[in-house]
Amino acid sequence: MSWGTDLWDQFENLDKHTQWGIDFLERYAKFVKERLEIEQTYAKQLRSLVKKYCPKRSKDDEPRFTSCLSFYAILNELNDYAGQREVVAEDMGHKVYGELMRYSQDLKAERKHHLQEGRKAQQYLEQCWKQMDNSKKKFERECREAEKSQIIFERLDNDINATKSEVEKAKAQLYLRTHMADESKNEYAAQLQNFNAEQWKHFNAAIPQIFKNLQDMDERRTVKLGETYRSFAEVERKVIPIISKCLEGMVTAAKNVDERRDSSIVVESFKSGFEPPGDFPFEDFSQNIQRTGSDGTIGTPKTDGSKPDPKHSIGKAKNKLWLFGKKPKWSVKLAPNLEDLSHLPPEQRRKKLQQRIDELSRELQKEMDQRDALNKMKDVYEKNPQMGDPGSLQPKISETICNMEKLRSEIHKNETWLAEVEGAKQSSRSDRRPSTDVNHHAPHGRESPEGSYTDDHSQEHRSPPQPDPHEFDDEFDDDDPLPAIGHCKALYSFDGSNEGTLVMKEDEVLYVIEEDKGDGWTRVRKQSGEEGYVPTSYVEITLEKHSKGS
Repeated sequence: MSWGTDLWDQFENLDKHTQWGIDFLERYAKFVKERLEIEQTYAKQLRSLVKKYCPKRSKDDEPRFTSCLSFYAILNELNDYAGQREVVAEDMGHKVYGELMRYSQDLKAERKHHLQEGRKAQQYLEQCWKQMDNSKKKFERECREAEKSQIIFERLDNDINATKSEVEKAKAQLYLRTHMADESKNEYAAQLQNFNAEQWKHFNAAIPQIFKNLQDMDERRTVKLGETYRSFAEVERKVIPIISKCLEGMVTAAKNVDERRDSSIVVESFKSGFEPPGDFPFEDFSQNIQRTGSDGTIGTPKTDGSKPDPKHSIGKAKNKLWLFGKKPKWSVKLAPNLEDLSHLPPEQRRKKLQQRIDELSRELQKEMDQRDALNKMKDVYEKNPQMGDPGSLQPKISETICNMEKLRSEIHKNETWLAEVEGAKQSSRSDRRPSTDVNHHAPHGRESPEGSYTDDHSQEHRSPPQPDPHEFDDEFDDDDPLPAIGHCKALYSFDGSNEGTLVMKEDEVLYVIEEDKGDGWTRVRKQSGEEGYVPTSYVEITLEKHSKGS
């Protein structure tokens, strides 16, 4: 089936069809362009989403929970997935859209060439037909003129009144017209033969070849469309294995979520290392009541000849009622930032010290490596003076050795503190007494096992703050400081000129250790450990919830 033979007379329709084919190809190219723009936008939005939810903190501050790590792994996989969408868009741009647009330009140029050839052949055939038609019309005119001349000659030849000269003249005219008609006939025959030859050549050679070229061009356009359809799908299919790996990575991250491990991390992060409080002892306030003989036998037997100190035991017991307390935000700011980290609970202090020792050890190793490298370079300079001056390296070597000594000193100091923490931990376990005696025999200075950072645990290195000797009441003369039950902010300055009062400045933050009992005074403690009373109306008090019910 050939366009040249079956469609020999459909030049105009073939012109329209080939133009439609190119328009359709460019329409498909536009579709591919819009598709790759969608892919680019999708990838960009995915990357923005990943960036939005990625942690903005340093690696050391990131939570180590498996649920968090799995989520971050999913974000990484999603970021890789977005990269594959960008690959799809890029390949569609180069392998499909760009290829189609280049091919479209080539098709337009080729189509224009074939159509010009066809029009030239058509114009040449029309020119041959006009020449043939002109010769035909000329032959027809000459024949008519010859017929007229013959009629005139015959009329004069039969007319007896016509002169001889008129007859000869009409005869000569007839001969001339007949001769001209014969020449027109020969010319017309030649033009007709030439036109028939050109027409046969036009419809059997030139046009079939031109139309065959147009057919080949259109078929190649169709094949190219099929190839780009396949490329369009292949671009997507090529990234499917990588996308599948991204999805598998997400599934693996989901499987890595371990609730037990997360729970253990919570324990490691917040474990204080203190021992739980013991049982409250029974305090017999009826010992001073005189009884009859029979009543005395019913009373509670005395376990100790000495009278228990209810103030002492209760004061210490208050320090242990901390289980459901919430650490106030201001306590972190007010907690002393000691180099030995003694303000932290034992377990947290041990972990921080261990981390510090590890960091210092790594820095020491770097300095040692640098010292070794400098010594080697110095040896090379000594053996080959032309490479450099060995003396120029000595200041750097000395500086490195000095840094090493500082780091060793720091490591030794932190190791001493770490050994102190671990030793205190072992001793606290070995010295653990039965619950009935814990409040009477517990050592001073570390009575409160609170995990809150508001208590001052640096008492191992300094004596605890002494209570003000001018107290309003003797019931606060126990050995240990009362626990803070909240904090307050000074609204006004107070000079504390009376005995038992405390000087404070405006906006100063103090610990509240005893609420107002209705006399208009609140007992507070400064950061330095100094205690005393201030007017309740002069301060803004915030109490801890767990302290109110204790």
